[in-house]
Amino acid sequence: MGKGNDLISLEDVSKRYPNGTYALRDIDLHIEAGEFVFAVGSSGAGKSTLNRLLIREELSTNGRVVVDGQDVGRMTPGKVPHLRRKVGIVFQDFKLLQTKTVYENVAFALVVTGHGHRVIREETERALALVGLTPRRRHFPRELSGGEQQRTAIARALVMRPKILVADEPTGNLDPVTTWEIIKLLVRVNEMGTTVLIATHNAEIVNALRRRVIHLDHGRIIRDEREGLYAA
Repeated sequence: MGKGNDLISLEDVSKRYPNGTYALRDIDLHIEAGEFVFAVGSSGAGKSTLNRLLIREELSTNGRVVVDGQDVGRMTPGKVPHLRRKVGIVFQDFKLLQTKTVYENVAFALVVTGHGHRVIREETERALALVGLTPRRRHFPRELSGGEQQRTAIARALVMRPKILVADEPTGNLDPVTTWEIIKLLVRVNEMGTTVLIATHNAEIVNALRRRVIHLDHGRIIRDEREGLYAA
């Protein structure tokens, strides 16, 4: 069982779809504040479902999902936006708004949550500087490389100063050199105090970093090691 300082806690969690398929089964997982964790496994192992449970995009069929002390399953709809400010999400396909500039993409979450102009400017500039994109702030997504698009997505996820950053196959569409640039950026984000959970099937990254590895297979955790390797 977890301890009082768990930031993420899943207790006996299963996710079963109406057709009878289990995406997750009997998951017990506890992640403390400040950890850097890889969730590994082949496509369909349950990694993305795990991520969706953390932001209440899906609800578990059984068990409890607790994020920063809040039971996600018991949360009222009005509390969901507050939860999602605590959990930044980065996707494999970036999901940038094509008609907005880099600056506007990163600022968007602050704008829609009603922050003032000064806060929007200061926090957006901070996030852009963190990912090294200040010189590209006025460019549109179509004018960026894949790595720059992913940096924009990371800045957008960090602009609300979340406690947790969840990255779902963040290097899946990137070349090897750019992949390492993104991973080094995520390590730096973690070193600044953000808890990082990366879902990936890239064994090279996992084996080079030697961080905690949670190995999912057909919806079950089959291995949880502090300095793990991954033979894909």
